[in-house]
Order: sequence, then structure tokens, then C-alpha cells
Amino acid sequence: MQAGGGRTVEFTLLVRAYCHLCDEMRAALAPLAAARNATIRLIDVDAEPALEAAWGDLVPVLFIGEPAPGAELCHYHLDRARVEAALGEYAAEVPSQPKMR
Repeated sequence: MQAGGGRTVEFTLLVRAYCHLCDEMRAALAPLAAARNATIRLIDVDAEPALEAAWGDLVPVLFIGEPAPGAELCHYHLDRARVEAALGEYAAEVPSQPKMR
């Protein structure tokens, strides 16, 4: 989503290969992301030792932006209400730019 400041929302989804919950969360997130022109970045936690150590037991794990403590939106299953609330908070944080005449 391009908010007033021109920033694009990027979701980060921590996944594993052959993880059915990961596939389900990605499928559930796709229409929400498409509706806001957001991107979804997938990271295989098994290829990132630090992420696997921190989040491996919770995969799939969804964030807006980079994975960070306190920034998790949901894990195991998509929490649609939390994702939509976070998108609303994100849009509210971006100051709108004045319109050109």
C-alpha cells in the first residue's frame, strides 16, 4: 500500500518448506495484501539461523516490515482482524502530503 508518504507496506512471512500452515497463511494473506498493493516477502527460517532460533517454534510468523520482537502480527494462523488493524495503524502513522493544485 502506498500511504500518503509514498511508503509501501511490506509484510514479512517467516516460513518453512513443506509447511502446510505456512501455505495456508500465505494464501489467506494474499488477498489482504493485494487489496492494499502490499508486498509479501517470504523468508525460510531454516536458511536464517538467527531467525530460526528466535521464531522457529512459531512458524509461520507474520510481521509488517522486518521481523523484530514486539512486531509480530500473528503466528500459526492469520489473524485477519489484527492484520487489518495494523494496516490501519500503519496508514495513520504516515503523514499525508499536501495536494498539488
